[in-house]
Amino acid sequence: MKFVSYNIQYGIGLDDRLDLPRIVSSIHGADIIALQEVTRNFHRNGGIDMVAELQTLLANHYSVFGSVCDLDAGSAIEKGRVVNRRFQIGNMIFSRWPILSTRTILLPRTRTLDKLNTQRGATEAVIATPGGALRVYSVHLDHVHRDERIAQIRYLKDRAQLYGFEGGAISGAHELGLPEPPVPEDYVLMGDFNMVPESPEYCEMVGGVDPLYGRQIRAGNPVDAIAGLGKRHAASFSWINPQDHADRMFLDYCFLSHGLVERLTDAWVDETAFGSDHMPVWFELS
Repeated sequence: MKFVSYNIQYGIGLDDRLDLPRIVSSIHGADIIALQEVTRNFHRNGGIDMVAELQTLLANHYSVFGSVCDLDAGSAIEKGRVVNRRFQIGNMIFSRWPILSTRTILLPRTRTLDKLNTQRGATEAVIATPGGALRVYSVHLDHVHRDERIAQIRYLKDRAQLYGFEGGAISGAHELGLPEPPVPEDYVLMGDFNMVPESPEYCEMVGGVDPLYGRQIRAGNPVDAIAGLGKRHAASFSWINPQDHADRMFLDYCFLSHGLVERLTDAWVDETAFGSDHMPVWFELS
């Protein structure tokens, strides 16, 4: 079972060219896909509906879109009726198997007065995989303030770990004549976390390193797929600065709940992809 996370930067690559088919070719073969920075009616990519176009290009996958920021983008009365045009940005999840339930989790944020700061979120999907139901989250955290990322990580971990108590998107669905979704314990958090390895926010996610025992696998902390397999090194990167291609950082991750660790067989970054300023981050479960 192959998973991939990809911040697709509105569909615009390092060559400043919009090319959604190129992006889809970079994630070919993935069973479950988490995308970030998916837009509708955004002037930087010609105002295309990326949700609809990606659904067409990935027609063999089920999908959900969670918009975290929604602004007017030129709504008007035309020919006697209102035409709604909304700028939306958010996360998507594609799955080879049915998505049984979904919700978009809005993460904590504070107002900025000088830098861009949009509402951030995580799109959650309960997926009916062949090995049983699994929760998958497509995540995008704040990019300018460490304290905000730490607050968002704490909130996100609470939602992931308290899922059985809170009930996800719905409980008691039988009262609406709908099937009750499963409540899976295991989860995957994939996305652009805008943090570097071993930073304070990274340690908030996976736990700190004990001087004697190192970093332990604990029930309250998910495991970094690439680091858990010892496959990240000092020169690893998942983001390239579009203005200066020599400036590279590792910002994108796939985190697994402890119950999935035994099934983790491989993880890697596709450093050859250039359809965005980020690179696709992959992992594989047996």
